[in-house]
Amino acid sequence: MLGVALFAVTLPMTRLATGTAAAPQLSPWFVTLGRAALAGGLSVLFLLATRSPLPARRHLGPLAMAVLGNVVGYPLLLAYALRVVTASHAAVVTALLPLATAAVAAAVMRQRAALGFWLCAAAGSALVVAFSVLRAAQHGGGFGFEWADLLLVGAVVAASLGYVYGAKVTPELGAERVICWVCVLALPLTLPAMLWLWPATPVAPSAWAGFVYVGVFSMWIGFFAWYRGLALGGALRVSQTQLLQPFLSILAAVPLLGETLDTVTLGFAAAVVATVVLGKNLARNPSTATTKTASRST
Repeated sequence: MLGVALFAVTLPMTRLATGTAAAPQLSPWFVTLGRAALAGGLSVLFLLATRSPLPARRHLGPLAMAVLGNVVGYPLLLAYALRVVTASHAAVVTALLPLATAAVAAAVMRQRAALGFWLCAAAGSALVVAFSVLRAAQHGGGFGFEWADLLLVGAVVAASLGYVYGAKVTPELGAERVICWVCVLALPLTLPAMLWLWPATPVAPSAWAGFVYVGVFSMWIGFFAWYRGLALGGALRVSQTQLLQPFLSILAAVPLLGETLDTVTLGFAAAVVATVVLGKNLARNPSTATTKTASRST
């Protein structure tokens, strides 16, 4: 939940950093590569301070997938999409991230769950999508298909792959070292690119604030908690806590953007919490439960 809470502010902060098509600020490429370079510099300091050993060769494949998914794919596609669509529109598509993460975890990490878990995951995703569509309609934005939606779908797929492959090596490397090595492996690309793409025109202080947040919290500190949570509870089950992320984004928007809470928001949030709790209880591996029962009988 700590990781989700930190990630929840990513949408509004990315919007602040990139601006809009009518009033652009930092370029999506600079935000993507620059935030990774910022996190990479912090990662070097952390790894040196903790005297962390180099990752083994078997870790490089999953770490490379995490680089592609979490360092490049998700932030780049999201940044470009948010220049075209509103944050509430983006939330409609990115609300499917928990279900996508659960599906990737089931395929990559061989994690299984009962049918009830999948029904709860689908119900929770449907609730979040319905809520996001309702809010978009209330704000006059509506929800129509456009090319930016394809970018958001790609961002969802990229993030889910990065989450699962990062969680795959977390038990051996540790959550903190996984995201640090991910950022360090990308540093030979991200640092020169950030310097090359450094803005030549003045940028609003709010855009720089958004950039610093996504670099320090969205790209680095948030993963300390997120990867550890995925490893401890299982990527398939823990991924469903992301269903709460849109609502935490709304809470963050109250002090940041001056928005107010309403009963509809709180009602949808309560319903989503119920699906998360129920789905979490149904996410146990059936084969594991059978094995434990057989062992007790023996």
